[in-house]
Amino acid sequence: MIPSFIADYFSLTKPRVVILLQITAICAVIVHDSLGGTTFEESVETILLVMIGGYLTAGGANAINMWYDRDIDPKMDRTAGRAIPSGRIAPVSALVFGISISILGVIWFYVMTNEVAAFWSAFSILFYVLIYSMWLKRSTPQNIVIGGIAGSTPPVIGWAASVEGLSISDHSLKESLESVIDLGSPMPWFMFTLIFLWTPPHFWALALYRSEEYAKVGVPMLPNVKGPERTIIEMKVYSILLIILSLVAPISFGENEVNEWVYRVLSWTILGLSVWYASTVWRIDISEEPDETGRIASAARSFFVSMIYLALMFVVLVTGSFGQMGTTIGAIIAISIIGRAEFRVSS
Repeated sequence: MIPSFIADYFSLTKPRVVILLQITAICAVIVHDSLGGTTFEESVETILLVMIGGYLTAGGANAINMWYDRDIDPKMDRTAGRAIPSGRIAPVSALVFGISISILGVIWFYVMTNEVAAFWSAFSILFYVLIYSMWLKRSTPQNIVIGGIAGSTPPVIGWAASVEGLSISDHSLKESLESVIDLGSPMPWFMFTLIFLWTPPHFWALALYRSEEYAKVGVPMLPNVKGPERTIIEMKVYSILLIILSLVAPISFGENEVNEWVYRVLSWTILGLSVWYASTVWRIDISEEPDETGRIASAARSFFVSMIYLALMFVVLVTGSFGQMGTTIGAIIAISIIGRAEFRVSS
């Protein structure tokens, strides 16, 4: 059995959230290595490196976030039982722990992979802690939109870690920026944009009926500040943007050209997934009577479908990188899960 104090420190990293983030990074590694013909052993090694470094950096940022939110966490039922508000870990200990493993994670990427992967890992920590946690979260109802940038970086980090010889140019500021942005393929940036556009409607579907606690501690959420009608409008806008993004998905494979059949199957599969998810956003009924727990069923369904949607999008991108057979398997998986989900609703 894990000693309780270790479990408490481990909880500061928000393990479930971090694992989900690292899955997107692992998908980026697999797609890169599949397209590039990397050996299985090399891919496994990169995945392990990314998992360790990614957990340290993302977990460290989460621990620092918990330290900063120590004033509001005790006032919310969802967070009152965390290690800091419950008194199991002193705030200063959580801060030192978070900073330490964050730095360790960046150093890990720098030594074990390359400078660009280390740069994006450091960027994600600083953006999440300084821009989101300490500034946006309590100052604007658009906090989750801009703050979503930090949560969109794992595929970029994973892809960068997979590319050999990446380094940051020191010739000029322009060349330095180009060296961290040019990863040799549009794919990691497609994945980044996918997560970025997915985050607001995913989170707001839950916030439509779960944002009261945030409001009482002074954290502005769109449904409380602008109202549910405005929230639904913005969710629909993002769902449309996801559909538009899906149209360029096959192009994101870059120089690795796919044949016409694969291109068409990928296009229709990804477009179908985006339309399916968008339909759940458009079916949210804010006039619906909440259940005994305050849950709005249509909003809750959109929230859960959003998680399935993102997972399936990454599955299809991964299987698509393996050519015609993989693309077919990805399409079958997507169609099967969509059909099963819709059957459950209709029945």
